[in-house]
Amino acid sequence: MSHLTDLPLWAAIPVCILLLVGSIITLIGSIGLLRLNNFYSRLHAPTLGASAGVVLISLASMLCFAVLQNRWIFHEVLIVVFIILTTPVTLMLLGQSALYRDRIEGTHDVPLKEKPVPTPTGTDPD
Repeated sequence: MSHLTDLPLWAAIPVCILLLVGSIITLIGSIGLLRLNNFYSRLHAPTLGASAGVVLISLASMLCFAVLQNRWIFHEVLIVVFIILTTPVTLMLLGQSALYRDRIEGTHDVPLKEKPVPTPTGTDPD
């Protein structure tokens, strides 16, 4: 038997709303991964969808189990912190490695790295 029937209405409504909104945001991010046309556009949709979706679903889990079992919500907090810290780092590393690869291969859609303009020595920049 499920103990979710013991969840009071004042807690069940926010849990359902958080779960629905979190799953819709995650679904939108997944659809963005399929629909967007190039790699650089595809980076943002799933990372934002995953971050926001996991945070909302974890909040629903925190609320549900805090009401039902009166327990600490330590696991969910760790999941949220881990996702919030690792998702942007993964996005940056994937983007930088793809940009490096595209520059080496000479892809036309990627801007070239600008070289700094040398300034003459001994002159005052003002």
